[in-house]
Amino acid sequence: MTQPGFWDEPERAQPIVQQKKLCTQVVEPIDSIAQLIEDGRVLLELGEEDPKAVETDLVEVKKQIDTRLNDLEFQLMLGGEHDMMNAFVTIVPGAGGVDASDWAEMMLRMYVKWAATHDYELEENDMQMAEEAGIKTATILVKGPYAYGRLKAEQGVHRLVRISPFDGNARRQTSFASVEVVPELDDTVSVDIRKEDLRVDTFRASGAGGQHVNKTESAIRITHLPTGIVVSCQNERSQHKNRDAAMRTLRSKLYQLELAKREAELAKFYGERGSISWGNQIRSYVLQPYQMCKDLRTDVETSDVYGVLDGDLDPFIEAYLKKRQ
Repeated sequence: MTQPGFWDEPERAQPIVQQKKLCTQVVEPIDSIAQLIEDGRVLLELGEEDPKAVETDLVEVKKQIDTRLNDLEFQLMLGGEHDMMNAFVTIVPGAGGVDASDWAEMMLRMYVKWAATHDYELEENDMQMAEEAGIKTATILVKGPYAYGRLKAEQGVHRLVRISPFDGNARRQTSFASVEVVPELDDTVSVDIRKEDLRVDTFRASGAGGQHVNKTESAIRITHLPTGIVVSCQNERSQHKNRDAAMRTLRSKLYQLELAKREAELAKFYGERGSISWGNQIRSYVLQPYQMCKDLRTDVETSDVYGVLDGDLDPFIEAYLKKRQ
């Protein structure tokens, strides 16, 4: 990275930057623990004559060491084949009508805020707004070390209970939305996709984007006929770039589908997940008549639902990964 002209080719530079981040996440925690242990040794030597003078500092050093070791232990759980990769996150509303569409948009905001706290980059691949409120579907690419390893814990159906802002009688409404998470595969992973298995449709992009985007059919929708998987992209001005992005998403989903045939948990998710409604949720977010967010897989719960909706998802993610391990 210190070589002259390194940043002249951003497409070549970005993978190297990501590789450096991965290395840093391994090296820095170990170095910091080693330094804390050395600090503790120095304090022990200083306290030989007067132990009480260093007792408080020693307790603090030990606390920091325990915290860093817990962080390292969690990182060891992110040892799956694709855990270090970027993640495609697709959110789709289920049962609940307008409330479900609004709930899907609330979830999108939740993941955007979570990504910001972890310094992850976001790239919007597809966004289709609902007629009255919320979204029909959204696909974002979360870019950063171990994005997939963390976000795979969010895959499933999420349930919201609240007083509906769209109900004139202020009745309580239950809404559902599903989250699908797949890794962004690099060029080293081979996925056989035949042209005759694809149906490619072009359409005008919706929403903001300038006159050019809305006046030309730059958006791409690709349907994989054998599996029925549909991907689309409309965030780029160029139809060619949108096609490339859609194909990357399709490759990732097809690869994940192949893994699902070998792994019982993913096979259940893809093959028998049922509707996005009652009985299929992994987590419930209750705003009325009380406030509680509970993960039904791990029994982790909190009354700070609004904190969770603002992106505080790590306790749920860590508990899921620990149980899975």
